[in-house]
Amino acid sequence: MALRRQSQDSFALQTGSPTSQGYTDYDLETQNRRGSDMGRTTRYHTRRRPFNQDEFDGPSQLLPLPLPQQEHARSQALPALPVHLGIEEQDEIMLRVNDILSRCAFHFVAKYQFPIPLERDKPRVRTPEDREWTEWAYLLKRLATKRRIPARVLYDNQIKQFVTTLENSIAVRQITRDQQVRRPRDDRYMLQLVSAGTQVAKIMMDSLSMEQLDSLYRQTENVILERRARLRGLGLQ
Repeated sequence: MALRRQSQDSFALQTGSPTSQGYTDYDLETQNRRGSDMGRTTRYHTRRRPFNQDEFDGPSQLLPLPLPQQEHARSQALPALPVHLGIEEQDEIMLRVNDILSRCAFHFVAKYQFPIPLERDKPRVRTPEDREWTEWAYLLKRLATKRRIPARVLYDNQIKQFVTTLENSIAVRQITRDQQVRRPRDDRYMLQLVSAGTQVAKIMMDSLSMEQLDSLYRQTENVILERRARLRGLGLQ
């Protein structure tokens, strides 16, 4: 029996069969070879998050709480920003910006023949006044995000900045006259509003709208500065 076993081992060594290394070693080598072959053909797919999860559900960090003195310093009553324009004056400025930008958008859409989706509850667009600026801005944003507006028709090809600039100007809207409690906006807000409209006209390369908005900005700024100087002269500021 010992002689037969020795001859089998000798035959295995000569033929290179799996028994020469032992079945355990052979299985391990086979698995490693398969793993390396699979590694060369493995395709990686990005795992999709469930619809109700976002990046904040994954690994994240929390900042240390502010020190009490830091929180106290930042939790005081907000400082009052200067206001030198009445509510009616501010309404007129907002309506003026709304009208200028609506005409600017109307001309832009007509010039490049961009489509305007038909809506059942709204009439067809025949004049700039048929849509408020918020509606024009939404249309332009949709056209930009759907890549209907080529970058070449915008100032310096600023297609990415176009959407952001539109969002900054959306606050320019019709003011309802029947609001009961209304507070006037501060001077900086009004000037920023007109400035945002100027940037919209600039990106759409509308020189006439830019001139009108720039003139409105300078007029508004002059009124604010004159009234501020008058109040300071009276010792009220």
